[in-house]
Amino acid sequence: MSRLKLGWIGLGNMGTPMVKNLLKAGFEVVVFNRTRQKEEELIASGATSAINPQSLIETCDIVFTMLADDQAVKAVYEGNEGLLTKPSEGKMIIDMSTVSPDTSRYLSGACQAKGIDFLEAPVSGSVKPAQDGTLIILVGGAATAYEKAKPAFEALGKLSVHVGGAGVGSSAKLAINYLLGLNLQGLAETVLFAEKNGVSKSDMLTIINEGACGNGITKLKTPSILNEEYPAAFALKHLVKDLRLAKEAGLDAPLINPLFHSFQEAQQEGLGDEDVMAVIKSLAKR
Repeated sequence: MSRLKLGWIGLGNMGTPMVKNLLKAGFEVVVFNRTRQKEEELIASGATSAINPQSLIETCDIVFTMLADDQAVKAVYEGNEGLLTKPSEGKMIIDMSTVSPDTSRYLSGACQAKGIDFLEAPVSGSVKPAQDGTLIILVGGAATAYEKAKPAFEALGKLSVHVGGAGVGSSAKLAINYLLGLNLQGLAETVLFAEKNGVSKSDMLTIINEGACGNGITKLKTPSILNEEYPAAFALKHLVKDLRLAKEAGLDAPLINPLFHSFQEAQQEGLGDEDVMAVIKSLAKR
C-alpha cells in the first residue's frame, strides 16, 4: 500500500485532514497549495512539498486534486506548469472536487490525451468525517483505475462506490447534496414553525431526533441550532454552487428552484462563509 507515491493539490478544510489520513496509513505524500503556508502543518506531519503541479505528476504515481470549483480545477490541470503540461504515461489523476459532470468528462478526455488515467471521486461528508476517515467516496472512471486507487480510498473513507464512468460520480455527488439541502431546509422550517407556535427549539429537536424523521444530519446540526453558532463544516456558499450545478445538469424537480433560491438568498445576506445550517438565520427573517 505504501509503495504508491501520492501527490495532493488543495489543502482546505477537507484536503488537510485527508492528507493526514494518507500519511497515517503509510503513504508517501507530496503536497502543493497555492497558499504555501497551508502546507506547513502537513510537512511537519511527514509530507514533502512540490514546486508546482507539473512536478507532482512527474514524481508521483497518483495525484489528487481537491479544489473549490470547476474553474479552479481546470486551472490546475491546464494552466501554466499544470498537471497536463506534458504527456505522463502510466500516471493517474483523481479529482475529489465537486464539479459538474461535464467538467469531469472533459477532464477525463484531456487526461486520456496525455496518457493519464483519470478518476473523479467526490465525497459525501464534511470536515469531521474527513478527519475521522469515514467519508463516502463516489467514484467515476475506469474499473482498472479504481482498483489501483482503492488502497488510498480505504485510508480516506469508510466506503468507496464505483458508480460508473466519468461524470457519473459527479452526478451522484450533486444528487446527494440536493438531498442534503432538502434535509437542512426542512429542518430549519420545522424548527422555526414550531418555535413560532410555542414549542422550544430544544423540545422540537428532541422530537425530530428521537423519531422516524431523525437522521444523521438532523442530529449533527442540532448543537449548532441550539447554540446559534454556525462554524463552517460545509460552507453555505458551496451548497449554493452545488445546487446550481445540479440545475445546470438537468435537475428539474419541483423543489429544486425554491431550494436553490432559499440558499442563494442566505448567501446574498452574507451567510456564505458560515455553515449550511445557517440558512435557518435567513429563514427566521423572512
